[in-house]
Amino acid sequence: MKVSPAKENILKKIRQALSQSTPVPFPQSEGNNSVYNAAQQELEIEFAEKFTNLLGKFVYCINEQEMAVQLNNLVKHNDWKNIFCREDKLKDILQTNSINYLSQADLNNCDAGITSCELLIARTGSIVMSAAQQSGRTVSVYSPIHICIAYTNQLVYDIKEGLQLLKEKYQNNLPSLITFATGPSRTADIEKTLVVGVHGPKEVYVFLVDNID
Repeated sequence: MKVSPAKENILKKIRQALSQSTPVPFPQSEGNNSVYNAAQQELEIEFAEKFTNLLGKFVYCINEQEMAVQLNNLVKHNDWKNIFCREDKLKDILQTNSINYLSQADLNNCDAGITSCELLIARTGSIVMSAAQQSGRTVSVYSPIHICIAYTNQLVYDIKEGLQLLKEKYQNNLPSLITFATGPSRTADIEKTLVVGVHGPKEVYVFLVDNID
């Protein structure tokens, strides 16, 4: 089959192009580097600022004893009677400090639910939780008020770092659910008016315990 001069010219240009490497026009677009700057302040401060800007309520505690005192004061101040908790370690803290809790109850009728977390993301003010926790999938979502007990060694700056730590922790057995909760539930779907607590807790507390010597 005879090739026309015009077609031969096109094929020649294609062969020349393929024989020479063309520089990538945007060498920094491969996603190997973070688009965000490194943290400019301590992660505790970064998280507290982002979390409170998202209507979260942040409590810093120098140790577990102070955390228990602060938690007890919060429960008494709000006159909460039904605190829902499934996690053994947190139950021990509640029992030691005479805070009544329920491990089997209707979440919709409890005053607050307490959970731990996997990690805290400082840059976004997010709580990372998973189905591998004793609290399961529901406590942080269906409780009208979510209280999260976290420790300073669970703080990471960005999501990428957090996901890497979870992969290292669980290896080939990642939890079936990993969720990022960023402040209380809120929506502005109706007439662009912000409403809090529609699809989840109306208040979210993080008690951050300093466990770094």
